[in-house]
Parts: sequence; structure tokens; C-alpha cells
Amino acid sequence: MVQNCRMSIPRIFAPLGLALTCFCVSFFLSPPAHAAHGYALWGDLKYPQGFSHFDYVNPQAPQGGDLALVSNLRTSNYDKYNPFTIKGSAPAYLSDLLFDSLLTPSLDESASAYGLLADDVQVAADGLSVTFHLNPKARFHNGKPVQAADVLHSYNTLIGPDCSPAYKTLLAGVKAAVVLNAQSIRFDLLAPDRQLPLLLGSLPIFSRDWGKGKPFAQVVLEPPIGSGPYRIGPVVFGRDITYVRDKNYWGSGLNVRVGSFNFKRISVKIYQDQTARLEALKAGEFDLMRFFSARDWARQTTGKRFSSGELVKAEFTHQLPTGFQSTVLNTRRPLLQDIRVRQALALAMDYEWMNRQLFYGAYSRVQGIFGNTDCQASGLQKNGLPYPPPHGAELALLAPYRKQLPAAVFGTGYIAPRTDTPAGLRGNLRLAQALLHAAGWRLGADNILRNAQGQKLELEYLDSGEASMRTVTPWARNLAKLGIVLSIRPTDFALYQARLQTFDFDMTTIAYGGSLNPGQEYAEIFGSRAADTPDSGNYAGVKSPVVDALVARMVAAQSKADLLPACRALDRVIAHSNYLIPQWAATSHRIVYNTQHLSRPATMPPYAPGEDWAIQTWWAKASQPQPPQSE
Repeated sequence: MVQNCRMSIPRIFAPLGLALTCFCVSFFLSPPAHAAHGYALWGDLKYPQGFSHFDYVNPQAPQGGDLALVSNLRTSNYDKYNPFTIKGSAPAYLSDLLFDSLLTPSLDESASAYGLLADDVQVAADGLSVTFHLNPKARFHNGKPVQAADVLHSYNTLIGPDCSPAYKTLLAGVKAAVVLNAQSIRFDLLAPDRQLPLLLGSLPIFSRDWGKGKPFAQVVLEPPIGSGPYRIGPVVFGRDITYVRDKNYWGSGLNVRVGSFNFKRISVKIYQDQTARLEALKAGEFDLMRFFSARDWARQTTGKRFSSGELVKAEFTHQLPTGFQSTVLNTRRPLLQDIRVRQALALAMDYEWMNRQLFYGAYSRVQGIFGNTDCQASGLQKNGLPYPPPHGAELALLAPYRKQLPAAVFGTGYIAPRTDTPAGLRGNLRLAQALLHAAGWRLGADNILRNAQGQKLELEYLDSGEASMRTVTPWARNLAKLGIVLSIRPTDFALYQARLQTFDFDMTTIAYGGSLNPGQEYAEIFGSRAADTPDSGNYAGVKSPVVDALVARMVAAQSKADLLPACRALDRVIAHSNYLIPQWAATSHRIVYNTQHLSRPATMPPYAPGEDWAIQTWWAKASQPQPPQSE
């Protein structure tokens, strides 16, 4: 069950950054400068120059028809069309549908991207610059050509004060952006960085004419002037929205767009709560819904439309990182600065009971921040044993910081507390009690813990609604046995978002997407500078020179052999420091869809992100496409 699914970096980066893939920096692998149709992070591209289409699409898929979706965002409405500014809420999927980027990922590779707005990209032999050449056919929705000046404008705007500070953090390694001519722009880098071409290539590009003459923060209701396959169509402002495919979409014939974005209209309906969404699904109000609740998946997917086969529930297994959905402990709060208190909180969470009683056994426990990737150093290995203590290059990175780190970092990999052991929950609570006593907390006459100053150990769990009640309430009961008071504060999404932006909370749940190829985005999540930046992704308030150094080593890695020791060391440090209490993850996308309205490719590409697969590659069932012809 995902409770508060707030991305810690802007969603536009998700396909190419934190949540999914990275692309090329083959300048580390071959010395000469080169121009290419795409980039592969550590090796060769799957698709050669001049390829016709991605393997996972149907190039004969018909264009037309409707796709009706439901918004899974926590907000029940939207109040702006600008998805990049800090204040307010934009409609679901707007960024993905209206804005093309310089490069776009393939969903069957873990670390590649290909030209979209850019028809080639060149990295200097010394790795200190990357140049994008724009496709001369690229056009904005207003018919004007996409030019290098628009790319520069988009870049400068996004790293400016009106947009999420995540952009500035992620692009901190850019020294300067230089327009070479109308169709070429060069980004000079402070140092060779394997991920910066990725991040620059995934920037949303918008026209200089959008909101011209206004500060960007005041560009709120003006329809965006992007270059993506869709425009904003009919709306019920603040509620439902329809995106209409641009009949003049410039990229329709590109190999990276063949068989993609097939629907003429994509409507997104917004409901106040999950119960309303479920009833609307059963009533046939929309065509597809992704499920995050194991209980709803097990018990609410019934009714006449399911019985008739009109609605089908399917689980699509993927190879994405498990991510690290966690309860975030805000260490800016004095009560949470002692690691022993944070450890005690984790010991009182009975995940095994929740998975059995609430989740129908549908989840696996999150252990560290790199689950299901080569960077994992927490949890159990495939042989069922804990990861061994750090050694070799990993130990060499950690050893200079031994005095600044918990001793556990130098032991076996972190494993979240379990209750399916002989000692069970009672044993965990005894350990928690000892930790709290060592930290100076004593039970008062009212059975509430107090420190030497008489302050109670009272904490608040912040939620954007009441979805957390089922999972947090049993945890709160266990904490009460220790003398800790945990209250649940449900609030509306706007207030919830404002409190997150100012770090005004004790604890909450964040669903982090994870990464197959981690880099600078982790400075946004765990970096010291981000800890002091409002609206950053460092919700836990981590300020550690060790973490900063390890993230820097990840960013500077010139090969996968350089990357793995750094990211595995970071995994150990974050997990053993107990900034987060790991929750749970699923290894498949659970989707209900309408078989009378929709057709889909036979298989899902391994790195497809949920309902985005349907948006990008499915088609309306008005007419059946011919099978792909062999090439």
C-alpha cells in the first residue's frame, strides 16, 4: 500500500533518472568525441542508427479512440497548468504528455536513451561538455520551431528560483549553457559526469512564448506551449481534464514515436477518495486503474463487469528497482536526533503481522535504498544470507569515516527488524526498551517516557488523508507499550504539501522510486545542502559529510566497477543510520483494464513504469491492428 506517493525529484526526470533509466556517457569508454543517435550508460545501445521502432510497440497500432484514466494523485483537484513551479498542484500526466525532451528512454533497456528533440548528441573527448543538435523538424504547439534559445530558456527557468530546487541540485555540475546556433546548444560541465548528459537530455523543453513577459511563478493558467504529442483539451477546471492528441504533432514519424501515444484523447478523472475511485471503476467510468492497495486488489476487484470479463485484473512483473518506500524520520526534530530513538521506533513496527493480516502476503520488505539492483548491500542475498561486511574498495571508501559512522555499518548488511523469529515482537520491544533507557528516557507515572528535562516522547505522523490509519495504528499501539505517544495527523493535500516543503513534520511516508544507475539525484534526497533547502527531497534532514562524499564518488564514477563500491557503501550508511524505517514493495504492476475498449502489446517491456506503459503503447479497440511485419 503506497500511502503518500510524492516524488522526491520532479516527475519529468522519472523516466530517465531516479525511477528508471540513465543514458550514455560513453566518453568514459572511448576517447574521441562523437555524435550519436542515442547514448548507453555503460555499453552499447540496443537499437542501431536508423532503427525503425522500439521492439515493444506495435507499429501497426491504430491511431484514435479514447483512453479514460483515473488520477492516483493524493490531491482531489488541480489549480494550475504549470507543473514546474513550487506552489499549487498540476493535473496528472500533464508533464509527460505536453513536453518533449531532448532524449527519450527505451523501456526495454536499463540504461539507454535516444534522440527526440535532439537528432544527435556529442560528448567531448575530455567529458567536459555535451552538445545537442536539434531536429530541424521539431515544432512547438504554436507551430514555431524548437530552437536552442528555447532549450536555454527552459534550462535557465528550471534552475531558477521559481521552480523546484531539485532541478538546481541535479544540474549543479553544469558550468554554463551556450547557444552555438539556432539548432545547437552546448552545456559545459565542471567535471566529467556520467549522469549529466542524462539529466540534461531529460529536461522538459517549453517555448519562450509561454507566459512571455511574466515572472515564471505567475505563469499559472496559461496553457503550456510544449512540443509533446498532446495538448490540453476539454476540462472541468480543478477536476477532470482531457488531453487531445496534436494532429500536427511534429514527432509522429520518428522511430522513437512509432506505435506510441496512439489514443486521440486521454481523459483523467479525479475523485475525492479511493472508495469513489473503486466504485467508478466498477461502474465503467474509466478504462484502466493501477492498484497500490493489496487489500483493494484482493477484495474490491469484483462485480458484474469482472464476472463478464469486461474488466480484467492482471499483474505485470517488471525489473524496476523496488525503490525504498519508507517512513521518513525528520532528524531536524530534537526528539529524533538520537539514533537509538530511531532504532527503537523501527523495532516496534511489526511488518510481518501487517503483511499477513493487512496485505494478504502481497509485499516484500524494503531493506535498503537500492533493492533489486546491483547496488544493493542491505537485506538478504539470493542464497538467503546477509550481505557480508564491506571489503575491498567499499571498505576503503568507508574506513576513513569509521569514527563518524555507526559501528553496524562495518558489519553485515542491514536487515530490517523482524518479528517472525523465536523472540518475536516481544523480543524487539525489549531491545527497544533498552535503547531508550540508554538514551536517557524513563517511564513516568503516566506510563509515558520522559527525558531528564521532563519532556514527553510524543511524535506526530503526518498523512495526506486517512489511508495510513490501518498501518500506523497497530504500530502506535506497540509504541505505547514502550511509553511513546504517536498521534496520526490526517490533513488535506495542500496543507500536507506545504508542511513537507517546509519540513514541518515529525514523520511521514514517502514512496521513493529507486534507481538502476544512481547519481546526483541522491544529493537531492540525502545531501547536506538539500537539507537546508525548502522543498528539497531531503525530508529526513540528513547532513553527513560521509553521505556527501559517497554521493560525489557515485557521480564521478567512470565505470560500473567504480560505481558499485560507492553506491553499496551509501546503502549501508543510510540503512544503518536509521533515517528511514523501511516499509514494503511489490515487484509487479497491478492493473485493472477494460478489455472491450483497450488492446495492448503481448508483453510489457521490463522497465515500463506502471500505467505509463498503457499511455505510451496501448491502443483503442475500435479496430484491430495488423500484426507487425518482419523486417
